[in-house]
Formats: sequence, C-alpha cells, structure tokens
Amino acid sequence: MPLRLRGKKKAKSKETAGLVKGEPTGAGGGSPSASRAPARRLVFHAQLAHGSATGRVEGFSSIQELYAQIAGAFEISPSEILYCTLNTPRIDMERLLGGQLGLEDFIFAHVKGIKKEVNVCKSEDSLGVTITDNGVGYAFIKRIKDGGVIDSIKTICVGDHIESINGENIVGWRHYDVAKKLKELKKEELFTMNLIEPKKAFEIEPRSKAGKSSGEKIGSGRATLRLRSKGPATVEEMPSETKAKAIEKIDDVLELYLGIRDIDLATTMFEAGKDKVNPDEFAVALDETLGDFAFPDEFVFDVWGVIGDAKRRGL
Repeated sequence: MPLRLRGKKKAKSKETAGLVKGEPTGAGGGSPSASRAPARRLVFHAQLAHGSATGRVEGFSSIQELYAQIAGAFEISPSEILYCTLNTPRIDMERLLGGQLGLEDFIFAHVKGIKKEVNVCKSEDSLGVTITDNGVGYAFIKRIKDGGVIDSIKTICVGDHIESINGENIVGWRHYDVAKKLKELKKEELFTMNLIEPKKAFEIEPRSKAGKSSGEKIGSGRATLRLRSKGPATVEEMPSETKAKAIEKIDDVLELYLGIRDIDLATTMFEAGKDKVNPDEFAVALDETLGDFAFPDEFVFDVWGVIGDAKRRGL
C-alpha cells in the first residue's frame, strides 16, 4: 500500500506545562494554573565520572543548559563534557542521559581525556559500529559489533568521541549524519578518524557506589524530567512497561535500517503514531514531525507494526 506523504498541513504540537522552576502563569487570572501552587524546585546532584566532589545542578530545561550547569559547578568549560550517564560513573551506554531524567537520578559527567588518531581500512561493507550523540554536537561510539571491522582495532572503544573523519571536523553533526558519512566510505578505502576518549579514573571499582550519601538512594523514581530542545522542561510520569518496550523495539528498527540508536527519536516516533489508525496517517505524522529524515516505506511499516502491537496490548 503506497504511503501518501504530500498535500498535508503541519499540525502544531501542544506545549505542556511544568517548568523546572515553578513560575506562576496566567497573569490575567483566567488560567486554572494561576491558582495552583508553584511547582517544586528541582535539584539534581552530579559528579565528574573520573572522580570529583558532588555538585548541585538546577534550573535547566535542555541538555545544553544542563551541561552549562555542570560545567559551572566544577569550574570547567561546557565543551569539555562529552556525555553523561545516570546512576553510574562507568561508560555504560544503556544508562546514557537522553531526553529524560528521573527525579532521583544521579548524574555523572564524562569529560574529554586522551586524543588519538586511528587509521582504518574499511575491509567490509559495514564497519560494525553504532553511533549516537550527546544532543549538543558531540557524536560518539555507542556500540561495537563483535567480529566487525572496528572490533579488530583495539584502540577504538565504546564511548570514544569522533572529532573528525579524514581531516573533516564533524563537531556539531548529528549521529545519523556521522553514520551516513561512514557508510558512504568505499569498501577497501583507508580512512582516518580522530577520537577523544573520556577521562578515566585510575581505579574504577571503588567508584561503583559513588554518589550515595547517608539516607539517600540513587535510582530513578516514577516521574521524570523531560528535556526539550525547544520550550520548557516538563515533569512527566514514567512510561508504562508496554510503551517502554515498544520504544526500545523502535530503537532496534532504527539501528537495523539506519545504523543508529536514538531513544529520543524512537520516543518521538512512538508519540507521533500512538493515536493514528493506519500507516498512511502515521507516515503523514512522521513527515510533519521528522520530514528531514525521508524514511523509506519499509521502515515506516515496520515501526507502525511495533506501535500497533503495543496498542493492542494496551498502553
């Protein structure tokens, strides 16, 4: 069945309330929220992953603002922060900070460490690597496939930031652009990558319980802070188990078709399709929300299948 992707009007998304810092709204007194008590002040705790004292961060609505807060707390430049993990100082790609932050989550910031230049021969069609990014311009390696081209080069590690490819600076690129550039390299081509690995502690094991204080538990509660590239951050309930599994499956489809994993992109796609009744409506919604991607029809049908299955199970 062909997908009709043209002749549509873009719908404006509704902005939700719930600022990081509670502020009264509705100055004219007409809004019901004007009579409500201000939202509670949200304060998070953070450490540098290689070792530091604990700092406090608050009043941020985006990843960029969070990085600025962390940088200020530890007197470093925001550009030194590669990415953050939640509730562990380890380079754990399953605990990367994305667009959501649990209200009880403890933040560990991984900063720039050793620079390295690596020559790679693309001996296979696929390099066997998954790329992601931190949302503010740094792409890095999220996963390395066992037995792949990159796996054979032991100086390349999960968590390494890709600074340039063949001398071309890619700072500021999204992960899918970096993945596309690597995919477009010809088989048997020799290319160079400049990488920056995150700074590491001399002893990681004693840091496994870092961040806990007396009477305080590190973990994620049922509510999360949703960080947005535009508009204020909002406090939301944790997704249901069915929804969370569906989003994870969409992330798998993204990796299968595009060679990327992006839980925020997968979440956006799920939200675009959860109230649609057929794949054509879903395709239109995707085009309105994520038109720059030009997803193939097969990809759209596979994602629609995941959403449809989740809807049948009950969200």
